[in-house]
Amino acid sequence: MPARLRALVTVLCTAVLGALLPAGPAQAASRTVQGGRLDWGIKSSFQSYVTGPIAKGSYSLTGGAATVGASTFRFHSAAGTYDGGTGAFRARYSGGVHFVGHRTEGGAYQLDLTLSRPTVRISGATGTLYLDVTSKAKGTGTVTTSTQVPFASLSLGGIDMKGGGSAVVLNNLPATLTAQGAKSFAGYYTSGTALDPVSLEADVPAAKASPKPSRSPTVSKPAEGEGTSGGRLADGVVDWGVRRTFREYVTGDIAKGEWSLTSGAEDGGALFRFPGGEGTYRGGELDASFEGAVRFVGAHGLDLKLSAVRVAVEDGTGTLYADVVSPDFSGKKVSLVTFAAKGLKARGGLATVSEAAAKLTADGAKAFGGMYRAGTEMDPVSLAVALSEDAVLPALPDLGSTPAASATPKRASAQPVASGTNGGEGFPVLPVGLAAGSLVLVAAAYVVVRARRTRLAVEPSAPDED
Repeated sequence: MPARLRALVTVLCTAVLGALLPAGPAQAASRTVQGGRLDWGIKSSFQSYVTGPIAKGSYSLTGGAATVGASTFRFHSAAGTYDGGTGAFRARYSGGVHFVGHRTEGGAYQLDLTLSRPTVRISGATGTLYLDVTSKAKGTGTVTTSTQVPFASLSLGGIDMKGGGSAVVLNNLPATLTAQGAKSFAGYYTSGTALDPVSLEADVPAAKASPKPSRSPTVSKPAEGEGTSGGRLADGVVDWGVRRTFREYVTGDIAKGEWSLTSGAEDGGALFRFPGGEGTYRGGELDASFEGAVRFVGAHGLDLKLSAVRVAVEDGTGTLYADVVSPDFSGKKVSLVTFAAKGLKARGGLATVSEAAAKLTADGAKAFGGMYRAGTEMDPVSLAVALSEDAVLPALPDLGSTPAASATPKRASAQPVASGTNGGEGFPVLPVGLAAGSLVLVAAAYVVVRARRTRLAVEPSAPDED
C-alpha cells in the first residue's frame, strides 16, 4: 500500500476507534451531588455501652436522621461535587445523633456527645469522614464544640473513583478513628480504633442547561383572608415519625412487620409527611387538617392505622389528632400528642415549627394499646403552613434514588474498574461484535479511499475552497 494511502487509512482508523471507544475524562466533567444517603453505626459497641447497664443512657436523632436495622444511623440530603475525570468526591449529609449517659443525681449527664453533618471527601486513593462534634470531656465535664473534625480515615481498597455514571455508591468502607477524632470523642477511644464501616450513595446527575430567566418577576399572591398575617391556608404539611423505637419494633425481630403509606402520605426516612394542609391561621393560632395515612402491621396482632391528621395550636401549645383504627381501639380525631408551638409565627408567607418535642396524651396511650404511658416522649413534630400561594414548604429529607437492578447499571460502584489491553499494542480490548464492526468500517474506508484515488488520477483538480 503506498505511503499516502496508508496515512489516510490510519487517520480513518483513528477516527473510527475514537468514535467507538468510551470517552475519557473530558466527558466525565464535574457534577453536582444532589441527594443521597450515608449509613453508619459510628461504633456498635459504643451504642451498646451507652444504652447498657453501665451508662444507662440513650440516644436521640436530630435533623431528620433515621435508623436502619438494629444499629445503623442514616444521614440524608447529600450536597457537594463529584469529578468523574479525577475521581474527586465531596458530599455533606444532614442529620445528627445525640448520645447521653451516666446521669448524675442532679440530672446532668457525664456522657454527652453529639455527632452531626457527616462529610466524606475523597481525593485519589484516600478518603476522610468529617463531623460536627459537641462533646463533654470525661472527668472535667468541659463542653467542646468543633466544626467538621477529620474524624475517621476511610479505606478505599483500590477503588477507582473515576467514571461517568449517574450515582456514586460505596459500600462498607473500613473506617479508622483519627487523632483529631479521638480527641473530640471525649477520650473514649484512642487513635487508630476501628469504627463501624461507612456506606454511602450520592446522586450525580449530568448538568442540565440553565433555564432562561423570566422577564417578569413572580408576584406573591396571598391566600384568601388577611394576607400573610393570617386567614385561609394555601397549603401545609406536618411531619411526624410517631416514635423511633416503635418503628424499630414494627420492623424488628419480634413483630417482623412493616408500614405502608396511602392517600398521599410520604416517607421521609425518619418521619412521615402528611401534606395538603387546609384550614385557618391567625395570630399564631392554627386549625388545619392534612391528607395521608400510615398503617403499621406485624406479628402478635399488630395492626394500627393513623389517618385524617389534624393539628390545632392555641396559646402556644399544639395538639396532633388522628383517626385511629386497631383491633382493640378505634376513634375519630383522637388527640395523640401535644407539643410546644410558641414559635408558630408568620414570616414571608410561611409559619413553621421545627422538631418540637412531643409527649403522648392519655388518649394516645389508649390508641397504642397501653404500649406507652401518657407523657412518654414521642418523635418531634414539625409543621409548616403556607399563607401565600408562592410560599415554599420545607423539602423532605432527600435519600437519593433507589438502586435498581439492571444488567448494565449506570452507577459508579465500589468495585475497581478493570481495563484490558490487546497484547502489547496498548489499545483497550473491544467486545467481539464492536471489534468486527470496526474492521468492516476500516475495510470500507480502504475501498472508498482507493476508489477516490482512482478518480483523482483522471479528473482535474478542483480549486481550493475557503
